Amino acid sequence: MSSEELARKLQRRLDGEQRDPKPGSPAQTGADEEPPQPVRASSAAVNGDASSELTEKLSRRLDIHDGTAKPKQMKVFNPYTEFKEFSRKQIKDMEKMFKRFDSGKDGFIDLMELKLMMEKLGAPQTHLGLKNMIKEVDEDYDGKLSYREFLLIFRRAAAGELQEESGLMALARLSEIDVSTEGVLGARDFFEAKVQALSVRSKFEAEIREEQEEKKRMELERQQRRAAFKELQSTFCS
Repeated sequence: MSSEELARKLQRRLDGEQRDPKPGSPAQTGADEEPPQPVRASSAAVNGDASSELTEKLSRRLDIHDGTAKPKQMKVFNPYTEFKEFSRKQIKDMEKMFKRFDSGKDGFIDLMELKLMMEKLGAPQTHLGLKNMIKEVDEDYDGKLSYREFLLIFRRAAAGELQEESGLMALARLSEIDVSTEGVLGARDFFEAKVQALSVRSKFEAEIREEQEEKKRMELERQQRRAAFKELQSTFCS
């Protein structure tokens, strides 16, 4: 069968289907819409995506304000790799402090828990001051502090990004001591504590280098003793 004959047969079949449409087909239901045109990417579509993203963020803020927002899934993070500017001991101390004041044991420090923390540290804040403290590091706009956001306070303090008289700066400075034993008046300056921690880290690294040098010296002495033994052995055997 030639290709022209096959084309004619197909055309006749198509014409017959158009004259006798099947139930539910566009022709029978009266749908006369034009076939969908291919979607073309445009700058308007890109702008639409950006607008929808902004709208989503604003909607979540409104939901949080109205108390109808659903909690977001917490992303797992490693504080030792993300906050490399702090020693393991410093991070452990911060984690211990966070858990001590997280009285609800839900992994967050809310407004009332922050209020009790600042009172315990000897730097009580007003209701508006507490809200501003949370707002300054509240990345997910949930109105409370997660453990990661708590660590951000100390990062910003160490980087000099906090105002000297701010509540967050007072928290970072005063939390460097154990207030239950030394009292608020014995609080050390945050940056002095950081310098001390860095010097401890440097001392630790120096001890590691010294230990490695000692191992090298012991290995060299062992090789020298072995060489001396072989030389003595060859003298007796000759």
